[in-house]
Amino acid sequence: MSKQTSALAGLGLRRGLMPELKSLAGKELDFLEVAPENWLHIGGRFGRSFRELAARYPIYLHGLSLNIGGFAPLDTRLLSDIKQFMRDFDCPLYSEHLTYCGDEGQLYDLLPIPFTEEAVHHVAARVRQVQDVLGQRILLENASYYAAPGQAMSESEFINAVLAEADCDLLLDVNNVFVNSVNHNYDPYQFLRSLPLARARYIHIAGHFDEAEDLRVDTHGADVIEPVWALLDEAYRLCGPLPTLLERDFNFPAMADLLQEVQQIRRAQAKVGFASAVTSGCAE
Repeated sequence: MSKQTSALAGLGLRRGLMPELKSLAGKELDFLEVAPENWLHIGGRFGRSFRELAARYPIYLHGLSLNIGGFAPLDTRLLSDIKQFMRDFDCPLYSEHLTYCGDEGQLYDLLPIPFTEEAVHHVAARVRQVQDVLGQRILLENASYYAAPGQAMSESEFINAVLAEADCDLLLDVNNVFVNSVNHNYDPYQFLRSLPLARARYIHIAGHFDEAEDLRVDTHGADVIEPVWALLDEAYRLCGPLPTLLERDFNFPAMADLLQEVQQIRRAQAKVGFASAVTSGCAE
């Protein structure tokens, strides 16, 4: 696999962080990520603040409610709004979770899709419909999950099959790999190598909560731990230093502490970039 060299590091835009984000000089982050559902048609002071930040940083989109694995018809109005939002703010990518989150209404949770051939065909058809509406490829994220109903194939086999049939890209969530490896008792490095990494375009990294020795909960409410940083190093070795987001949804520390984690992402990206240069004989 050829290495990709789009080394960028960003942070999720949360309303609780907006005052501090607006006070930054602008060079501390390469992009911001938002859930488009939270910002569509927003006016007032939050709308003004968002537009101010969008003028300073590229905006990446990570959806929460597309319900790509569900059976309710896709929300074409939402997709139309997202398409316009992407045009208005020149958003370079749109990703979603490889989950379902609705039935006869929004469930406000990201639930696991059964790992079956039938589900592969169902999800892939819906992804192709989304891509037709948006006029571009989307990314699907490997999700954290706590039960695997109807598991007829492995998690990585399912992810590989969906992305191949849908012809879409991968958002590699490194923390989710680690969380699932503890909860479902597998080797995270072997699992990482089994994913369709040629389709990886973007990476997430985050903290989680230790509920028990054999149970990790994907909360995005804590610092990234060392085993997850090590797994990120391996992801960069396999994929190259792809654009990477630090996810933090609550329990916000000081902005300086968040930026230290962003800088740790950049150091990891630079390290693999230097190693690649040495291997190719291009180091100074």
